[in-house]
Amino acid sequence: MSNPWTIQSGKICVLGSLNVDLTVTLERFHQPGETITGKDFHTFTGGKGGNQAVAAAKLGMDTLMIGCVGADDNGRMYKRVLGDLKVDTQAVEETDEAPTGVALIEVDEKGENRIAVVPGANALLTCDLVSRHQDKLMACDVCLMQLESPVESVNHAAALLRRAGKKVILDPAPARPLSDALLFLCDIVTPNETELEILTGMSGQTEEQAIEAAASLLKRGVGDVVLKRGAKGAIWVSRQGARVIPGFKVDVVDTTAAGDSFNAGLAAGLVMGFPMEDAVRLANAVGALSTTAAGAQAAMPSMERALELVEGA
Repeated sequence: MSNPWTIQSGKICVLGSLNVDLTVTLERFHQPGETITGKDFHTFTGGKGGNQAVAAAKLGMDTLMIGCVGADDNGRMYKRVLGDLKVDTQAVEETDEAPTGVALIEVDEKGENRIAVVPGANALLTCDLVSRHQDKLMACDVCLMQLESPVESVNHAAALLRRAGKKVILDPAPARPLSDALLFLCDIVTPNETELEILTGMSGQTEEQAIEAAASLLKRGVGDVVLKRGAKGAIWVSRQGARVIPGFKVDVVDTTAAGDSFNAGLAAGLVMGFPMEDAVRLANAVGALSTTAAGAQAAMPSMERALELVEGA
């Protein structure tokens, strides 16, 4: 990695979902109609937006969260957690119209997960809410967005950011087909292998197929594609070609927020002035370390710990 300790300052904005995760650990996933006994249960703060904001803050980044929670105990608890981590929550609005979002998560003994989400207040992250906080949004250098919020709001924010010359990173999850108009507004799109297939309609099972599918997104207007491949690392695809960037071996406990942590690491690297390849390598390290404890946010690492993994590889 090229001189990672000489860093630039900047601010990351995360626009997206805030959920409370109800997590049960199981020996195995059950079949339809089958009842099995869980091994453990925990309540965690989660949601793809909240996860990315927490991961960025734990990396020491100046972080703004834009989102919506219910005017309920879960919402107040979540804002307190973010505040304790020094995440700027001035743009996290409370509503009486819906409860705070909830995710029901099953984790098996291999660390794999299955997730069902009830959006709740996240559905009220509207274009108007984004516009109310436009000044705060424009004060950021890189904005992370996902698809657990209304796509119209994601598109609106991306358009505002693009006009201002800010960098937009879209995590296309949960996966859905996206318009060329939205993809054109994205500097970087970060699908996993399943999401890449849904976005493109092309198989990404082999490395060659994945690169071809990612390249098809470049033709639709995306600046760069960073394909997340879990323990295998990532593939960075740009108009200059493709680069395979290996992952890191760790003892996996829970993969729930690995992709969110990866995105925060990528944004952090870019804000700090890393070349793209080094930023992806940092993202691989942050994503790997996030899997080493239970819960979406518990194992998200510090910058020092992530760089130690990178430099020790």
